[in-house]
Amino acid sequence: MNAFQKNIVVSSDDIDDLNHVNNVRYVQWIQDISKEHWQVTATSKMQQEVIWVVLSHHIEYKRAALLNDPIIISTNIESSSGAKCIRIVEMIHGKSKKLLVKSSTEWCLLNSKTYRPVRIPEEIKEIFL
Repeated sequence: MNAFQKNIVVSSDDIDDLNHVNNVRYVQWIQDISKEHWQVTATSKMQQEVIWVVLSHHIEYKRAALLNDPIIISTNIESSSGAKCIRIVEMIHGKSKKLLVKSSTEWCLLNSKTYRPVRIPEEIKEIFL
């Protein structure tokens, strides 16, 4: 499994009225790490020929993150079939190592010119194994 990981620190822009990370921010981080994983892993040719769109998100919020908390975000492709894949994202507190958020997102691969779904080619599947 080709996992991708990055570290972030919660900033004041991430905080909501309850003084913890806003749920919308978690969704943004899910999108961001997914895009970054694609961009650093796929060839430029792949990135020119196809694009990914979200079909659905399932997010479990386990614990709150607070201002200045370090967060380790990791992602990997769990499975793929046809034009769709399931991407997992986990966010873990950098100090306590406790799970903050876990998401499962269904993505669909589209032709970048026609915006029609296309089967995920083997060469794309292989780079995420």
